[in-house]
Amino acid sequence: MFDCIDCAADPSVINAVNEGIETAREIVSIRRPWVMISINDDEDLHFRKAEFDPEDCPSDCSRPCENVCPANAISFERENSTMEVPFSSDQKEKPKGGVITERCYGCGRCFPVCPYDKIREITYVRDAMATAELLKTNDVDAVEIHTSGRQTNLFKELWDDLANSVKYLRLVAVSLPDTGDATISTMNQMYAIMEPHLSCFNLWQLDGRPMSGDIGRGATRESIAFAVRVAASSERPPGFLQLAGGTNVHTVDGLKKRGLFRTHITCAEPNHLQSLIGGIAYGGYARKIVGRVLSSMGSENGVTGIEYHAEHLLKALKEALHLVGSVKSYNHPDGMQR
Repeated sequence: MFDCIDCAADPSVINAVNEGIETAREIVSIRRPWVMISINDDEDLHFRKAEFDPEDCPSDCSRPCENVCPANAISFERENSTMEVPFSSDQKEKPKGGVITERCYGCGRCFPVCPYDKIREITYVRDAMATAELLKTNDVDAVEIHTSGRQTNLFKELWDDLANSVKYLRLVAVSLPDTGDATISTMNQMYAIMEPHLSCFNLWQLDGRPMSGDIGRGATRESIAFAVRVAASSERPPGFLQLAGGTNVHTVDGLKKRGLFRTHITCAEPNHLQSLIGGIAYGGYARKIVGRVLSSMGSENGVTGIEYHAEHLLKALKEALHLVGSVKSYNHPDGMQR
């Protein structure tokens, strides 16, 4: 099976991901994961940012947005508003900062908690033609298309723009939410659109509860329930199935209890129910656990590469192995594969 690192469809981000992969491979000889870029055919939760002007925030606000943000993407630093008269009795402080765009991944948890309704949602759709050019480079191996799953006309428009470039890819993934009884029908319509130009692997990412994996054990139930319904359908289109949205450290155990996941498949049972879920996508949950390590490292060493700090690198590696161990069969206590 293949491993992918999902990132934004931006040349600078893609370059940073590839550099990170090569740095990791210099430390440990590993199979190179595929670089996947994410795009959307319409407005999508994964393609939005929060935004607000901190100067509009009342000084007595308790800042619940800062507390609830899982990415530490909201900052309220203070600066003197009358720096030229530092001893003035009228000296006041005004906030600066706001949302740190590079950290915000659009979870939306800050929107409902703002007591003054100051936070705005900024959404965007990736440019299809620019994406088509990115797919032709050697820097990208896969693409993930986020779609609402409720209509296929916008999906078709996007696919038509990408059609001449998908031949350069190793994998095309389609990420869609649970739309109930219409899900399988929509999947088949999208597969019919893709099939004429599809010359690589295809994957269906079942987004059970978008960007909620870091909330707790209960968040993964919707993702697993979605997988159960799709796996049980004999009318689903060809392609691997992967879980996302609500996925966390509890997801694999939940799938195994439903007989939907196993790490080893014998030739005698290639179509066994337990082989249907081929992978797990970790988003918010992975950000949370790795973010703790990076924050700790940053507070001690400032802005630096984790590869230069063995203690933090080892901690991040242990966290990662604990998360993916049940998926990748890393059963040995020290995290090494048997």
